[in-house]
Amino acid sequence: MSIVTLVSGGLDSTLVAKLAQEEGLRQHPLFIDYGQRSRDRELGACRRAMADLNLPEPKVANLSGFGALIRSGLTDPTLHIADDAFTPGRNMLFLLTAAAHAYQVNADAVSIGLLHEDTSLFPDQTSAFLRDAECVIARCMGRDIRVLAPLATFRKPDVVALAHEKGIRNTYSCHMGGEKPCGACISCNEFKFLGA
Repeated sequence: MSIVTLVSGGLDSTLVAKLAQEEGLRQHPLFIDYGQRSRDRELGACRRAMADLNLPEPKVANLSGFGALIRSGLTDPTLHIADDAFTPGRNMLFLLTAAAHAYQVNADAVSIGLLHEDTSLFPDQTSAFLRDAECVIARCMGRDIRVLAPLATFRKPDVVALAHEKGIRNTYSCHMGGEKPCGACISCNEFKFLGA
């Protein structure tokens, strides 16, 4: 089986890629540039992570116009990084782009690093969303392309522990995009509450 793995350079998606590698799946790593403030640091971390795992360098989908049009704290520095973090349609954009790439490389599935829906802050992070997205993708592509969320039973402490066990390091998860984690964005706050 082959999959398009959505990778961002963060801990969750790097762990997803590692788990798929351990399962022997052929991977097509894909990085989405949706106009996020943290693009450069994310992409740098993503390239290093894929190299560390001996996976192919990620393809980059340049969709930066999305962030220029769909403004949020993740794409627009004039908005609050956490309070305005919801970016409408972001995960559907990710999945649809990954599925189109999967169609072209004849992959069977796409994989996204969403965690347990109890931790969901937004409507596009739930199991219902993933089921619906899979149906929409099948309709759009004219064939079934599975949507996998291998961390859907995990909470952040589980991810941190397993990533540590697997030797994953040097990931980047701050939405602000600075050299050091901002400590204010949703991603940084996940780690702050863990004491990680």
